Amino acid sequence: MLALLAAGFATLIAGFVALGIWQVERLHWKLDLIARVEARVHAPPVAAPGPAQWGSVTDQSAAYRHVAVEGQYRPGATLVLANTERGPGFWVLSPFATRGFTLLVNRGFVSQAQAENPTLLAPPAGIHRVTGLLRMSEPGGAFLRRNDPAGDRWYSRDVAAIAQAQRLGTVAPYFIDVDRAADPTAVPVGGLTVVHFRNAHLIYALTWFALGLLSVGGAFILFRSEWRLRRGR
Repeated sequence: MLALLAAGFATLIAGFVALGIWQVERLHWKLDLIARVEARVHAPPVAAPGPAQWGSVTDQSAAYRHVAVEGQYRPGATLVLANTERGPGFWVLSPFATRGFTLLVNRGFVSQAQAENPTLLAPPAGIHRVTGLLRMSEPGGAFLRRNDPAGDRWYSRDVAAIAQAQRLGTVAPYFIDVDRAADPTAVPVGGLTVVHFRNAHLIYALTWFALGLLSVGGAFILFRSEWRLRRGR
């Protein structure tokens, strides 16, 4: 019986310690990710990846990279439900033709009232240089809300689905969140990207290690009591 208890406690303690070590490793990974993203966000803009580079564009390698493109907007604007520091409203996504390919540009935020104004939603004409943060596609939709392309109701910035619904052909697997415009009254409002990564790995690690210590203490009390009982006999 004691042997089974000892094996059980040993397994339990080893499991808690392993989970704690895993969370420490995750903590270092998250801190490295945050540092890399901070460096990308504040770096001078670089050329947005072209088709030859799309295969290597991932969250880890490119998300939140500060990029620039030059070209012109194609007609059309897709509204994606948004909730920002300015309240509820929509992101305005428009196709943008540059260097022989098309990508989606999130031109910024409009309120629910502004979304009723076609003039505000229409992309500007002419050649433009757009700078902003590279964001990866958000497929599917939001929590408990699926995108409805047929009904033109969008809850996430799903690049592939929006491109298919708008018949844009092949587009880049990412979109760009534009920087805030020099004109503070410009609409849509850019520069509202929230760069935040939840980092509770240290708390998780301490919790698992604490449970491991509690298991050690419990095992010590149990086996000491058992040893005293046997000694008394």
